[in-house]
Amino acid sequence: MDSSDAGFAAGVVAWHRQHGRHDLPWQGGRDPYAVWVSEIMLQQTRVAAVIPYYCRFMARFPDIATLAVAAEDDVLRHWSGLGYYARARNLHAAARAIVGRHAGEFPRDPAAIATLPGIGRSTAAAIAAFAFGVRGAILDGNVKRVLARCFGVEGWPGQPAVQRRLWALAERLLPEGGIESYTQGLMDLGAAVCTRARPACAGCPLAQRCVALREGRVAGLPWPKPRRALPQKRTVMLLLCRGNEILLEKRPPSGLWGGLWSLPEAEPGADAEEVARLRYGVEAEVLPPLSPQEHALTHFRLLVIPQPLLVVSAHLVQEPCALWLDRHDAVDAAVPAPVRKILRQMPDLG
Repeated sequence: MDSSDAGFAAGVVAWHRQHGRHDLPWQGGRDPYAVWVSEIMLQQTRVAAVIPYYCRFMARFPDIATLAVAAEDDVLRHWSGLGYYARARNLHAAARAIVGRHAGEFPRDPAAIATLPGIGRSTAAAIAAFAFGVRGAILDGNVKRVLARCFGVEGWPGQPAVQRRLWALAERLLPEGGIESYTQGLMDLGAAVCTRARPACAGCPLAQRCVALREGRVAGLPWPKPRRALPQKRTVMLLLCRGNEILLEKRPPSGLWGGLWSLPEAEPGADAEEVARLRYGVEAEVLPPLSPQEHALTHFRLLVIPQPLLVVSAHLVQEPCALWLDRHDAVDAAVPAPVRKILRQMPDLG
């Protein structure tokens, strides 16, 4: 590391000590489990949104052993609303792997950590830094933005060549000591100062060395992901009501909302009464549909048409992956956030 690189790291560390975040629920200790859970939750999710979920999750699953033996439905229920549910399934699988392969002890080596489900190179380095003080480079979205602007890196960070250059910078800039403060400082700097929109360049400790600021290209770096129009998909969600109960169906383990309980779905234009009879063994009366709801997902926009049906009799065999729940209990079950919204807005159909 040359003197310029050392100055970069020193600036980040000094800024973090004075302006960084030091009182988050997962800070103040070296419990690798707490660090790991927080890092997984923080992937693609803002800190303010994570905090209440983190606190509830840790109260229910206080250690690796508890998480490893928990039922997947319970894990997903405590994750419900946080989104990107593969993270929860991977967290659960990784806890079981730690118990099975590492005798319940969280591995210290970033390479070993990165072999666990749902943990990549950057997350593994962050966990190792915060839990064990192990020196390693991180490259999450905030750090990519800081490095791209500071060093004038052209291109979209998702492109392999651009990503390789950013990783090379991240490795080169690592300080010899103070890795915890440096790592947290980079994250905080990207989250609070070097933001995507309206960055606070006047308060940035890297302003004097920032290529983007010097050349008037802060708004243009890093390059945005090439845009494409999100396709729209449509689905009908069946609100099959039997007294105070509603029918939920468990979704497949992979794919959208994998492993969660959801409302049964039908193709737009399908005969909802026939679907209810043939698939779920109930005779039901179709009621007027509720207002459509549009939900923006990662790869497409989903238009949901909630279709209430009033069950008049149930005499056929019901699918094993479906169950009747009291409507109030269904709201608190492991259901996707859009389904919870529909259940909460659902009128009394009795």
